[in-house]
Amino acid sequence: AAAMLGWLRRRWDGYKYRFVPWLALNLRRKRRTLRYVPESSQDKIISDEDVFETLLKTFKALFINDFSRQAPILALFPEIRCKYMELLTVEQKQSEGNSCDPQSQCVFSPEEVLFNTLGFSITRDRSSLVSAGTGVFVTKGFVPKGTLISMYPGTVYRKHEPIFFQSLGNPFIFRCIDGILIDGNDKGLSRSVYRSCSRRDQLGPFQMSDESWLTSAPQNPLAVGQYVNNCSHEKAANVCYQEFDVPGYFPVELKQYLPNIVYSHDIESHLRCVVLVTLRDIKQGEELFSNYYTVVN
Repeated sequence: AAAMLGWLRRRWDGYKYRFVPWLALNLRRKRRTLRYVPESSQDKIISDEDVFETLLKTFKALFINDFSRQAPILALFPEIRCKYMELLTVEQKQSEGNSCDPQSQCVFSPEEVLFNTLGFSITRDRSSLVSAGTGVFVTKGFVPKGTLISMYPGTVYRKHEPIFFQSLGNPFIFRCIDGILIDGNDKGLSRSVYRSCSRRDQLGPFQMSDESWLTSAPQNPLAVGQYVNNCSHEKAANVCYQEFDVPGYFPVELKQYLPNIVYSHDIESHLRCVVLVTLRDIKQGEELFSNYYTVVN
């Protein structure tokens, strides 16, 4: 028994499974779809700076589009109001040539904001794979190789934190290379835990995370990465996961769009996020496919 446990431990340390529920049952069947990475430092397609800039650009656009709902923040912090009023003025000048009234703000859906900002939009829909359930599709635009296309939402657990009951029957637990887990389930106990942690961490008018990904209408349109299906022999992976620690200087007013929250409030460390990055150009109408297995040599 000890030898068997030792063998399992070595296999676990050698293979970095992205999703806990598929630990052993599918290893042999999925071997041909493994993704190999020379070392953990090379498990990045784009730089952290590029991830930061893309999130910043997108979240600023969402904030401006939702300007009227930001009244509590803007009333208490005039410097923030001044900064975004300047950006809003520029946006209104750019919109004078379209059908919007230049004297009022054009309000778009989150998907339209994403398209106007990054040149594409994505949405959840029935997967093209038989019996796969929900998938994620590019519904509009074109996505170049090396583009941040989605985020994996959920509660972030450190290695020592309890997640047993949340993990029962849960196919949405993502495992980072360093052992950190992200529970991306939007139902049941997982949903309740996320909401509890999110409301616990709110600082006055500032929300430290986004709860809307738990609904059918996320205010951050990128927060649908948990529904990206695993690749197959017929459907090769066109996106991959990339871990990103949100820096301490991330604008506090934009944290309301981050679809992740830490389980333990007393741990001082950067918030772990996981983004999905394109491995090739992706056209309108294509479904996104990732790889649930990553081997780090």
